[in-house]
Amino acid sequence: MQFLIQVLVTAGCLMLVSQLVKGIKVDGGKTAVIGALVLGLANAFVRPVLVMLTLPLTILTLGLFLIVVNAGMLMLTSALVTGFQVKGFKPALLGSLVLSLLNIGVSMVFGI
Repeated sequence: MQFLIQVLVTAGCLMLVSQLVKGIKVDGGKTAVIGALVLGLANAFVRPVLVMLTLPLTILTLGLFLIVVNAGMLMLTSALVTGFQVKGFKPALLGSLVLSLLNIGVSMVFGI
């Protein structure tokens, strides 16, 4: 049940990000849910590998390179999900920051 709630919250955040960030487009609710599932899977399986491969750069930048990794996960999701578009690196970077802040805010308010 917790997983389903997290996916729905992330889907809602993706819809909100598409309204706030120019260059990110989500076609509808179904696309947002599929995008949230794919993003969750990418964060679970691909992101740890990228974090390990870029560890020296992450240490050198005091962790700021992880924002670039998050943007990459958003762009990967965009490549895999039809109807979810991220048009370039700049919107991906801004979108990943906004999505992270929204997820943190929701987690703090609702304890999810």
